[in-house]
Amino acid sequence: MVKELQRAIEQQQHIKITYLGMGGKTPMRTLRPLEVTEERLKAYCLTRKAPRVFAIANILAAELVVVGRAV
Repeated sequence: MVKELQRAIEQQQHIKITYLGMGGKTPMRTLRPLEVTEERLKAYCLTRKAPRVFAIANILAAELVVVGRAV
């Protein structure tokens, strides 16, 4: 998981995550990842339009978001 998050940061790609939240909920968020530490992901949450910190252990799934480009 950490390698994928680091790659998204290096390539300046957005990701969509599903994570284990408070009360056992599993919300999805679209993020612009900013920094990965051993246990945390710092990111700008495009869903909430605010900076957020996520525990990597609580991220259940992550996928790159493909953004279309005009030619």
